[in-house]
Amino acid sequence: MSVQRPSEPNKTDSNKTGGAKSARVSVPDLVARKGQEPIVCLTAYTAPMARMLDAHVDLLLVGDSLGMVLYGLDSTIPVTLDMMVQHGAAVCRGSKQALVVVDMPFGSYQESPAQAFASAARLMKETGCQAVKLEGGRAMAPTVEFLVARGIPVMGHIGLMPQSVNTMGGYRARGRGDSEAASVMNDAIAIAEAGAFSIVVEGVMEQLAEAITNRVTVPTIGIGASASCDGQVLVSEDILGLFAEFKPRFVKRYAELGSEIEDAAARYAADVRARRFPGPDNIFGAVKRPA
Repeated sequence: MSVQRPSEPNKTDSNKTGGAKSARVSVPDLVARKGQEPIVCLTAYTAPMARMLDAHVDLLLVGDSLGMVLYGLDSTIPVTLDMMVQHGAAVCRGSKQALVVVDMPFGSYQESPAQAFASAARLMKETGCQAVKLEGGRAMAPTVEFLVARGIPVMGHIGLMPQSVNTMGGYRARGRGDSEAASVMNDAIAIAEAGAFSIVVEGVMEQLAEAITNRVTVPTIGIGASASCDGQVLVSEDILGLFAEFKPRFVKRYAELGSEIEDAAARYAADVRARRFPGPDNIFGAVKRPA
């Protein structure tokens, strides 16, 4: 079945009417969107951010990018399963409608399908998420098949894979040249055939991303790929101007909240130093001082 959008009459929006909110988007709902209305995805790492985004997206991704965005790490490699559990649980608590997918961090699934199942089962039980995401192409297809057969919905991730950046030679677009393009295409086909319900296609040449979308039977979610993908995902802090260390080419800024936060902090500091804050309205039992 298809997912009802806010404009459709059968959906009740609690933010506007005070009524009950619609059920959370499910994996079958998302799969049914293939080739239909584009799928809207954003990252979320905290309950407050999840609450703000929930009504506007179909999918919230608790990405291991939190290592860089929230913890100041140089890459996603040091992110742990414990970190993903804590942030995944927070996002699930903060959301009611969006499908929540949690990244499996580096080292939590590559050793064996059994290791991957133990990690994925922990993520789903301790966070309440509806699916997990893992990186890798043909080499990870048996693991995807193993997980899906045991009741774990899996989102794949091919093309530019941050967890493999050390072996792939850095953060560069994939699919340049016939050989590399064929390899990425074969990765996508293998992951789809293994049972992944969707595939993130990151940092690949535009024509290749479109070809992958046309070739596989599951939704593709682009990031630095193509508008022809079945959906798009970006890091929320990137589009909001909160993560300013660098701005990837594929990011579009929809706000510059970072500068607004700095300005607010500067004005607060000035008020404290000038003893303008706290004022009478900000304290209890204030006594009026003589002029």
